[in-house]
Amino acid sequence: MTPESMFHQMLGLGTEWQVRSCRFDPESGLVTLQIQETDQLWQSYRCPHDEGEAFCYDHTEELVWRHLNVFEHKCEIHCRLPRARCRTCSKTLRVEPPWEGLSIHFTKAFEAMALLLLREMPVATVAELLDETDTRLWRMIFAHVEAAYAKKDMSEVTRIGVDEMSLRKGHEYLTIFADLKDKNVLFATEGRDKETWKAFIEEWEKHEGHRHQLTCVSMDMSKAYRAAVAEWCRNAEIVFDKYHVVSHVNAAVDQVRKYEVRYGPSSVQAALKKSLWIWRKNPENLTEKEKTRLAGIEHKNLWTAKAYQMRLVFQDIYRSATAEEAKKRLKIWCRWVRMVAAQAPRYYFAAMVGSAKMVLNHLDGILAYWNGKVTNAFMEGLNSVFSATKRRARGYRTSTHLIAMLYLVAAKLKIPFH
Repeated sequence: MTPESMFHQMLGLGTEWQVRSCRFDPESGLVTLQIQETDQLWQSYRCPHDEGEAFCYDHTEELVWRHLNVFEHKCEIHCRLPRARCRTCSKTLRVEPPWEGLSIHFTKAFEAMALLLLREMPVATVAELLDETDTRLWRMIFAHVEAAYAKKDMSEVTRIGVDEMSLRKGHEYLTIFADLKDKNVLFATEGRDKETWKAFIEEWEKHEGHRHQLTCVSMDMSKAYRAAVAEWCRNAEIVFDKYHVVSHVNAAVDQVRKYEVRYGPSSVQAALKKSLWIWRKNPENLTEKEKTRLAGIEHKNLWTAKAYQMRLVFQDIYRSATAEEAKKRLKIWCRWVRMVAAQAPRYYFAAMVGSAKMVLNHLDGILAYWNGKVTNAFMEGLNSVFSATKRRARGYRTSTHLIAMLYLVAAKLKIPFH
């Protein structure tokens, strides 16, 4: 078997193409495969416009595609592609070779391997590893993401989660919409206002979805998001995400700690010094050292310890069996907060009272959790994915690159797309 016939079989060229020659340059370490069409190509080739017979009109200049390495050596395919002319419509077009990927510069096999690496590694690292420019790799990512995303089916989506994630410093955000059932990203766009919802609805309906098929939306307490759902998705029930609600109360506990450290006596300041993470953890997550210290602090009857106990009770309310039971317990909890706040020094419990007001003002959305136990847990998990995605897309300040990478790793697209 000659090297040419071996590469012919490895590339799966069939009878319509042939490897005319293969060369290896020891100095550059480059393997070059010269390919050309055979006469049999024209026996089966048909015009894509009208299925008419075609003949070879001329050839392009020599084109180059990067292929998988041969052992450790870089490999390229060179070919002057034939241009076909239809005998019926007289249109002239370039024949597409079977090895060409979506990004033109690479073969399908090379793209598949590169995309596998890009899901796990930064673009710059992959570019260095493959001895390619990151510009070409981004062009490949965009080509595959655009083609695969256009075919994404959203017709079965009924429950979504929405959350904003920081794009960069300076209060710049992306709003991300995800399917909470199938756990994949549906859409991402810059901003975190009502217009992001409009953009999502328009994109969703391009993918066989309909705004009124939406039955549940899990989100934070954003007024803009709530107004958008009310205007465009009449059948959707708003569920205020458990994580965001509990985080609001947790932040209030931290405010109580800060006031007590700042305005309390020196003994209180000493007791609370470097205790931030104790109040942020649940008891079962504390180390033995932290448990011992917490027990000592609680014996001092500090206001921070009382706020911490309120937070733990609030979390326990989410274990209620029904919405009716939860509603009763939430109202009792709010009365408890107001009662303790009336006894506390001025401003100490202002943040906790604010959390109680938040609960009462958003009670319907909080209680909607018990209808299906829907949460944004998947969205919160996306935060780590999103952070890793930003690292993979680093070096590019546009959100376009970041969104493309997010779709690549979290949208469950059929990539490579051919």
